[in-house]
Amino acid sequence: MMLGLPHLLRLWPGLAMVTLVAIAALFLAEHYQAPVMLFALLLGMSVNFLSEEGRCKSGIDFAARQILRWGVALLGLKITIGQVQALGWMPVVMVVLTVASTIAFGVLVSRLFGFQPFFGFLSGGSVGICGASAAMAIAAAFPQHPHKDRATLFVVISVSTLSTLAMVIYPMFANWMGFNAKLAGFFLGATIHDVAQVVGAGYSMSAETGDVATLIKLMRVAMLVPVIVVAAWLTRILPLKLPESYSEQSVAIAAHPPLLPGFAIVFAILVIANGLHFLPPLVVEGGSTLSRWFLVASMGAIGMKTHLKDIQSVGWRPVVLMVLETLFLVVLVTVILKFFPMQ
Repeated sequence: MMLGLPHLLRLWPGLAMVTLVAIAALFLAEHYQAPVMLFALLLGMSVNFLSEEGRCKSGIDFAARQILRWGVALLGLKITIGQVQALGWMPVVMVVLTVASTIAFGVLVSRLFGFQPFFGFLSGGSVGICGASAAMAIAAAFPQHPHKDRATLFVVISVSTLSTLAMVIYPMFANWMGFNAKLAGFFLGATIHDVAQVVGAGYSMSAETGDVATLIKLMRVAMLVPVIVVAAWLTRILPLKLPESYSEQSVAIAAHPPLLPGFAIVFAILVIANGLHFLPPLVVEGGSTLSRWFLVASMGAIGMKTHLKDIQSVGWRPVVLMVLETLFLVVLVTVILKFFPMQ
């Protein structure tokens, strides 16, 4: 993505604030030996008023989206083909099983709550795959409907909030379950909703956990392709009717989102290039350092954009539905890791 001078001038106030938060988070993490991602999130949340209006909003939005993608893409320089092969075939089976089961669970429970199955598909897909980006992509596969935008907005807000909570709680749960670094990576990558929070939770535990969690997460992201195909097919055989009990706010939905996000493609290319030793050590080291800065900065931006009060206007049933989907995914992954060898 090329940035012209006018665009940079519009973004720089927000980017400057995000950079200050990142520097402060790195300083505190180094001196207090605590997770840098958590510091970045909390510091960002302390100044979240900056994202509501004014000169900083555009830069904060840019950091939370585009810089995050750059950071995740550059993580490919830290992971080799050997590490991917070492995971074996079981993680692929686990990802396919958990994504399909979570969507099926969402559709079933949504009917019990009085919602149409499409809302269960939308919410279950966002929980099972990759959070807000999955919700946007799946919604774009549905035909236009008066309540689709509001339903999508609710799912985006809810899954982002749940993912932020998961980033803080799940590492503690993984330690309590006695998972080693690799199994903790499996658990975090398979259960946390958004990519940023997976990265934050994984690397807050250890480098190995972060690497494994990122790989598992990107496997889930790749599931967008078959899930969107299924969503598009369902709209042809079933009428679309989404629930009406949502805020009057709306959210813009991309008409034709990419089936596989560009950052995931770049990530895979860098993994292959690094594994085949096509890149000099200086590039690998510099890219890895830049990735860490990008991720810390984007985490601070996400904190600035986090407003938990935004979900207070919705009813309790949609909230309970998404919490149940989240708990279902946690229980399913925990059972798989406990009873099926993935060492």
